Formats: sequence, structure tokens, C-alpha cells
Amino acid sequence: MSKPNTKTVSRRNFIKSTALVGGAAFVLPRFSIGQSGGSPNSKVNIAMIGAGGIAGMAYGSCCDENVVGLCDVDETKFGQHKKTYPALAAAKKFADFRVMLDKMGKEIDAVCINTPDHTHFAATLECMQRGKHVITQKPLTHDIWQARTLRLAAKKYKVVTNMGNQGHTYDGIRKMKEWVEAGILGQITEIHSGIGGPEWQGGYFRKPAKLPLDVEPVPAGLNWDLWQGPVPESAYSAFLHPRFWRGFWQYGGGTLGDWFCHIGDGPVWVLDLYEPTVIECVERKANELGDSMCPNSSVVRWDFPARGKLAPCSLYWSDGQANGGRAIKTSADWNWSTKHSETGKVTASPPPKAGSYWTGSKANAFLDNRSNNPRLADMDRNNALRESGGLPEAKYRRVKGGPHQEWIDAIKGLIPDTGANFEYAARLTEIDLLGVLAQRFGGRIEWDAAKMKVTNRPELNAYLKEPVRRGWEYGDDLWKA
Repeated sequence: MSKPNTKTVSRRNFIKSTALVGGAAFVLPRFSIGQSGGSPNSKVNIAMIGAGGIAGMAYGSCCDENVVGLCDVDETKFGQHKKTYPALAAAKKFADFRVMLDKMGKEIDAVCINTPDHTHFAATLECMQRGKHVITQKPLTHDIWQARTLRLAAKKYKVVTNMGNQGHTYDGIRKMKEWVEAGILGQITEIHSGIGGPEWQGGYFRKPAKLPLDVEPVPAGLNWDLWQGPVPESAYSAFLHPRFWRGFWQYGGGTLGDWFCHIGDGPVWVLDLYEPTVIECVERKANELGDSMCPNSSVVRWDFPARGKLAPCSLYWSDGQANGGRAIKTSADWNWSTKHSETGKVTASPPPKAGSYWTGSKANAFLDNRSNNPRLADMDRNNALRESGGLPEAKYRRVKGGPHQEWIDAIKGLIPDTGANFEYAARLTEIDLLGVLAQRFGGRIEWDAAKMKVTNRPELNAYLKEPVRRGWEYGDDLWKA
């Protein structure tokens, strides 16, 4: 395991200026152009940890730079995106990200982490310790201690960080914040959010006939030990790799863990919902296979106290409608409709089944499942607001491209920072994981955010920092500083 590298990341010796919504900034590029082993032609040298699957989201922006290294525990993933991005063929390939960083450290400026949730933390922190800029898929970590540790790491290593949360780069989440700050909705006291999964025969969740899982031979080309990473050792099963691990608590966080960073992003960021006092699973349909997998459905509530001028707020999450779970509570005044362009017939549009419904003292509103496309629940009021010129002017900087492009722009000094940097992403992920904790064990959790402690059920504190296998101990030194 490498020792933390506290040296400042090399920077180009010039300043770029950029005019931004909200002001102008002078930002130093944060990668090694012109330095030994650095990127030619003003391009960032990028490595991937996780080369298949969700890595396709990263390649769209990163292949305009130099993708110099690919790491994947399953060698079949190296060719998954080669038709779309043929330049990947020239990248050096590895199974262990630590070996890649040892052998290519001077050639790498930045790293994308595209792995299952349970290995996000180790891969991310290893890169940060070596002075590499990082972007990690959501949720940022698999437990709350890991999220807090990455906040400490971001302060110490001062690299550019971002979480791969598309919606946080969209205009819609910024518009909703501008609406709320302009007083259009009044005080928000309740938000109902959620999505229909887990869909057990869908693309990312699959339920086995029984547990424990049958032992299967490890496929050729898969390093099963590295895939497991920090978690307790278990036998290989196709229900874990390549894509159904999300339903198992040991590796993922179920539908809530998977989707909250999208759907909950708007409520958390717009309303500063960072420190709940109570998290309660008020309804739960257990998985008939037992407690090692996520439930079939649930309703979870977070209670937040007043925050400055913002009123106390309760945030609800509903999932599992595909399995008979409770539907998301929608706005009573929802009256959207569509008009057929040829016949002129008007048809009522039912409330969307995924997203967040905001209850305000002046108006109710909705954000979609990527925290985008804000609208008032009452279509007539929504149209009147737009037609009257009553919408506030843009206050928050808009983002060009998705989270990976935003991250690259910040590395190059074209913008001052990313929107879902680890200071924010870790706090959003913590709210997500508190909901997962309540969903997993049911009942009421009383939370002391300052002490990072469950006060009414101390046995749950054991799950805030998960035990890891020998050789995967990361981050304890950051808490001693």
C-alpha cells in the first residue's frame, strides 16, 4: 500500500481567466503540461479504474484527452467500448489499480473510478494520496465513515474532485435553487421523492432462487479476489458480477443507494439538507430471501431542523412500486396536460412516477429523476409565471458538458471548481447512506451528525465504518491529523 503523497500537484506556469455567471475567476491549471511524463498538446493524461459498463459514461469526455491506462479486474471489459472509442486500444492495461499507479504514476494526471460501490473508497483514496485528480461514480462511498474520510482527503490533497452525477451539471437543479431563493415556492416543509425499483428482472437487479448463493466457477479472465476488494471473502456468483451486485448490502445500497444521489440531489443541494436529526423507515416490505439483500419496497423519512431562514423540512423516499410498494405522494394540485398537435385534443398527463414533489407555502413544484426540468405542479400557474417574466435571472454558473467534462475543465483551470466536488458529494452521499441504514434495519434512527453517531440504537454504529480485509486499510491516518 502506498504512503500518502503530500506534495503539491504540478501546475502550468500561466493563468487562464474565465468569465462566469456570478463573477470572474483566475484559476491555475492543475495538471502537468510540459513536465516530465506530462500530457502533450494541453491534454490531460487520464486512467480508468473500471474499463467497461458505466465507464462508457466517462469515455465520451475523456477520449478527447489522453486515456493512457485502463484497469479492470475482468479482462473482457477492456474491449467492451472499443468500437465506439478505438483510441482505447493504445492504453496500457492492468488488473490491479495499485500496480497501474505504481508503474504509470508519472504518466497519469487524473483517474476516473467506475467500479461497484464497495471499491469506490479504496480506489479513490489511493489515487488522491498519489496526487491524482479523481472523479468517482455515485454513490461516492459505501459507508458513512468513508464519505467523511474523503472530505478530509479533499482538504489535505487539494486535487480536483467530482462525483459522476449527471443531474448536478444540468440547468434544472440551478433553476430550482434560483426559484426557491427568489421566494417563488415559499417555505418548503415537505418533499416526497422516489422511484419504482428494484425491478428484480431488470437490468441491474436480479433475485436468486435461494440464499446462500450457489458456488460457481470463476470465469476466465476475472480476478475474483480483486473484485471483492475490501469486503469479506465469498465465492463467485453470476448474481454478483458483472451487474447484479447492487441488490446485496455487502456491495451496493439497493435502489435507494443507487438512485438517491440523482433524485435527492435537488432537495439536498437547494435546501441545505445535510444534518437530519431523525431518519425513519416508516414502511418496509422485506425481501423474502433475508436481510443480506435490499427490501422489495420501502418508505423512508429524513427530518431536518430549521437551517437559518429555512423552515424545518421532512424528505420522504418511496421505492418498490414495481413490487407493490407505496406510490410517491404527489402534489394535490397537479394538473398538467398535453394538447395533440393535429386533433387539438387535450389529454391529462399523470404525475411522473419518479422524481421529487416539493410542498411549498406559496406553490408546489416537481423535479424529475435527475433533479432536472423544474415546474410548478399547477400547469396554469407554471405557464403564467414563465409568460409574465417572473422567473429569476440566472445566478449560478451553468455547466457545459456532463460531470466528466466539468472535471476536466476544472483540472485545466477553465472553471474554479466542480459542482459535485467531494465536500458536497460526500455530504449528499451521507444522507443517502443514512437512508440505506434505516431501510436495511427498519425503524427509527436518531442521528447526531456532529459526533457521527446513532444515539438511540448504538448497535447500528458498527455499520458506519465497515470492517475491511487485510491489505485494504485506508484512511485512518487522516483522522489523526
